[in-house]
Amino acid sequence: MKSMSNRLFLTFMLLLGTILAVLVIVIGQLFPVYLEQYNSQKRLDIQEEMNEVIEERQIHLTESDKTALYAVQTKETDEQFLSYIHTRLFALLAILFIITILLLGIVTRYMIRSFSAPIDNVTETALELAKGNYRARAHENEQTRLMPLSHSINILARNLQDITTIREVEEERLKTLIENMGSSLMMIGREGNVSIVNRVFLDRFGMPLEDVEGKVFRTIGLPKSLEQFIDHVFLTEMPYRQQIKMEVQQEFYNKEVYGAPVIGDHGRWLGVVVVMHDVTELVRLEQIRKDFVANVSHELRTPITSIKGFSETLLDGAYKDETMLLSFLEIIHKESNRLQMLIQDLLELSKIEQHGFTVNIMPMSLQEVLIRGAELTSPRLDEKNMSFNVDIARDVQVMGDANRIIQIVMNLITNAITYSPEDTTVTIRLKENEEYGILEIEDEGIGIEKNEIPRVFERFYRVDRARSRNSGGTGLGLAIVKHLVEAHHGRILVESEVGRGTKMIVSIPKHTPGQID
Repeated sequence: MKSMSNRLFLTFMLLLGTILAVLVIVIGQLFPVYLEQYNSQKRLDIQEEMNEVIEERQIHLTESDKTALYAVQTKETDEQFLSYIHTRLFALLAILFIITILLLGIVTRYMIRSFSAPIDNVTETALELAKGNYRARAHENEQTRLMPLSHSINILARNLQDITTIREVEEERLKTLIENMGSSLMMIGREGNVSIVNRVFLDRFGMPLEDVEGKVFRTIGLPKSLEQFIDHVFLTEMPYRQQIKMEVQQEFYNKEVYGAPVIGDHGRWLGVVVVMHDVTELVRLEQIRKDFVANVSHELRTPITSIKGFSETLLDGAYKDETMLLSFLEIIHKESNRLQMLIQDLLELSKIEQHGFTVNIMPMSLQEVLIRGAELTSPRLDEKNMSFNVDIARDVQVMGDANRIIQIVMNLITNAITYSPEDTTVTIRLKENEEYGILEIEDEGIGIEKNEIPRVFERFYRVDRARSRNSGGTGLGLAIVKHLVEAHHGRILVESEVGRGTKMIVSIPKHTPGQID
């Protein structure tokens, strides 16, 4: 801005200098004319003075002598006069020129600064606003004629600052909303480039931001089903919803995917936005519910059908045959006991799965619980001519509910007996590590396939349905065990080999000295 003031000053001074130079040239041109007129008048005055002197002194001179005398005197006077006049004139002109230039320079500088300073300030403010510094303000001086311009610039700056503040707040809110929403979100531009993704999307698909943002969605490794869904939204330019099953990092997920076009101002199509809700757990629970209803219906139908069939047969006259009567009554009694066990297990499982279910945790001896569980299940062990192999080096104190731990042990030992052939051994071990007391129950039974191990804790799931049903099992024992172990903040693992047997490993947190009961 100072360079502009300097240019104005130099331009104005050059103009004034030119004007003064023209004036000096004009004066220089007029000076000889004026001097000639002055000299002529001076010669006449000298001649008159010389004539008066000659007459007073009565000097007799010829005309030629007078002419020569006049010429010499005039010549001497002209040379002195011209020299004097030239000297004084040049000095005067130089002094006047310097004084004039100085005065004009001072006045011009002051005037230019007075008029250009507000313009420079407004220009600097406008440049700062153009750079994005909306805090810049112009000086407002009521004495200057440019005050309305400065005031308008300041109003514009305040409005821009308010708009920027509002935009930053809205962007921060939108970013917070996108990053903290529980669903995956992805926005794709009209050219197919990913413009926005949130943290949930990146975590779900295991992708870093730099490998996704700005890339074409077909090149970032999305599941094919999702790419086809996005292509459908691009082609139709209409909202679309679909439930997709996709594989991500060798795991299958069910996603409720919603896609819609993004329309900007004046109906301009900007791209599409895709929102994915994870419904894997809901689908799994829905499938468990369906399986549960089907299994309960099947499990209840079998004993009810037997009781109804044999009771109808007895009512039709079979009760008269005492042998048949006793046989049928025994079957009815067995099936009613089985039905009672099923209902009790269902009620127990329902109670355990209720929200807020807790166990009465306190320090307890894990050795005593194992021995008590073995004693309660020994009659069933004797029925199959089996034996216990107890491997307990020393007792372990854990934090647990003794009644619930006994229930866990009895269920596991009962399963081991049920799925083992006669004349085999059930091994009971007691171990510990730094955090847990560990009990192991190992049988020499039929074993479990590896692909079936994750499902053994599902309700009504049986490895050998016919065998377990004939043995009177309900299919709910391991489901109850798993919930009880989790209620103790413990863990349960399964190790099995088909034809060799199965090992159930239960870990219960240990009791440490000084721990509050």
